[in-house]
Amino acid sequence: MDKKTKVGIIICDRYKSCSGGKCFRAMREREGVFDIYSKDEEVELVGYTSCGGCPGGNIEYACEEMQKNGAEVVHLATGLVVGYPPCPYTSYFKKFLEEKFGIKVVVGTHPIPQKYYTTHINLKTWETPEMQELIVPTIVNEKIRVSYN
Repeated sequence: MDKKTKVGIIICDRYKSCSGGKCFRAMREREGVFDIYSKDEEVELVGYTSCGGCPGGNIEYACEEMQKNGAEVVHLATGLVVGYPPCPYTSYFKKFLEEKFGIKVVVGTHPIPQKYYTTHINLKTWETPEMQELIVPTIVNEKIRVSYN
């Protein structure tokens, strides 16, 4: 592996006790949004924290610390788009971090678990153009979504 990308992950504060298992699995298996990285590329996690709670008080501090640790990309975890309700600040966080820190920000980590996918489809949660755009990288296919339930 010649290429290494250092990433940070910011999760929704509602899930601050999450151990990150789905995110780390997706990173290892290059599933969900982590499929943007080649399996031949090393992806090193250099930071993992929550947003700090609404309206995201930890966003700017977490990213700054992650960059000090070499982060080149920050992933806003899938939980921000699959929570009940989804985080209303996700798009703003992405724009803010890209502008303030000049860092690439990717929305999503692991594939959306099928049980969340089904619920949100039934609730029509993701029918806005903004949400449609945000969830695309995490949709993958049903077989993989089921494996993340």
